Amino acid sequence: MGILNPSGGMMNVIRCDMQQYLVWKWRPYNSKKDEADPNQRSNAIRMGSSLRVKDGEMAIFVYSKKDGTSNQEVIFGPYDDIIKTSNFPILSNLIGLAYGGGSPFQAECYFINLANNIQIKFGIPYFDVFDPRFPDLGVPVSARGSFTFKIDDYKAFIANNRLINFELDTLKTQLRSVSIRKVKSKIISFPSSKNIPLVQIEAHIDDINEQIKKELETEFFEIYGLKTRAFDIEAIEINKQSQNYIDLKNLTFDIVRDTTRRQVELNLRNLEDTQRINTTNMEETLRIQRQEMQRAQRLQSESANLAAHQIDRQAQVMTAMADGMAAGAMNNASIGGPVGNSGGFNPVNLMTGMAVGSALGGQMSNMINQVGSQWGQQQTPPPNPAQTQAATPPPLPSKQYYVYVNNTQNGPLTRQQISQLAQQGFISPSTPVWHEGLTEWIPAQNSDLADIFTQPTPPPPSCPPAPPVNPQII
Repeated sequence: MGILNPSGGMMNVIRCDMQQYLVWKWRPYNSKKDEADPNQRSNAIRMGSSLRVKDGEMAIFVYSKKDGTSNQEVIFGPYDDIIKTSNFPILSNLIGLAYGGGSPFQAECYFINLANNIQIKFGIPYFDVFDPRFPDLGVPVSARGSFTFKIDDYKAFIANNRLINFELDTLKTQLRSVSIRKVKSKIISFPSSKNIPLVQIEAHIDDINEQIKKELETEFFEIYGLKTRAFDIEAIEINKQSQNYIDLKNLTFDIVRDTTRRQVELNLRNLEDTQRINTTNMEETLRIQRQEMQRAQRLQSESANLAAHQIDRQAQVMTAMADGMAAGAMNNASIGGPVGNSGGFNPVNLMTGMAVGSALGGQMSNMINQVGSQWGQQQTPPPNPAQTQAATPPPLPSKQYYVYVNNTQNGPLTRQQISQLAQQGFISPSTPVWHEGLTEWIPAQNSDLADIFTQPTPPPPSCPPAPPVNPQII
């Protein structure tokens, strides 16, 4: 477009009026679209021309320096002003190259759309996709969709594209080819990579779309300098009229039916096994409970008869002790004989055994009485409080003594038993004795038994005198 210059010639209005474009090259008014023009009229820009750049676009002036190298001047919109040296930095390098500074200067002007999104639709005719379970049975599949992009890095875009020969349709063709290649590759490999039946691929369209979008974003930016705004696979369609699809569907149906039947059978077997295990566990639990109850009852019965069993065992032990002491008394020579002499009657050991037997008998009687009392308490109800208060307290325990006669320790003995032995001459004041509270054996005359030996001995009965006895006390 141009306006009439009052001084002669046409002034240029440098602007882009295209509705949808990505890159558009401006040419002067009435110039031919001939990049091989020897006079380069398509690149001639007059001084005083008006430059108008809308918001969301940019203008790039590409010119040659004096040294022959190429340079660029970028103007971002919005911009509307007259081209002059004060506001157009490149003029300082261009003015004066021809016509004494007043002639048109040579520069290519390109407008690049930075705001609008460019959408490309694509469609892929039928291609074979294979089910991972039947790699020899290819089923025809088609896909269609669209993607949207824009220039995100204009420097990378200019570096990767020759603007002088740029055509949007050519770029669209290149991007469409890349998209189709990615979509086909992803759809073909998806069933095997995810191990899903081919007939279910339409249900995974979102996953396929997301994976392709990520791959295209990287490739579009690195190769073309473009930003992928959106990518959408609208449909993945299987040719359900093809014989391979019909065969695959029948095979898949048979597999699903067999799988379902086997799963039901397995569930039934698991249920039966579970019920059998539960029944066995319940029987075992009941058996263990019965054993525990029987064991508890047996222990209760044993506990009830434990006292009688203890008395029987203690009686056996006491009887064995008495028998041993009597046998020792019969084997000793005499009370006054040397230690270790045997072959005669020992009255001391005999009396000691009798005394010990009497003591053991008393202990057994007491145990039997205690057990009888306990058994009566178990078999009859306890007395009422009045009877309990009226009962007499139990007697105090008597003090127990031990005597050492003929190198033998005898006891425990009561004070009355020791008094009887002393009256019968088996124990003398010098006999060693011990009772609880003493740290060592002491003579009987030095203990609390001394008064037993001071009592007068009653006269012997009228009978033939007994042979003299000279007991030797050790």
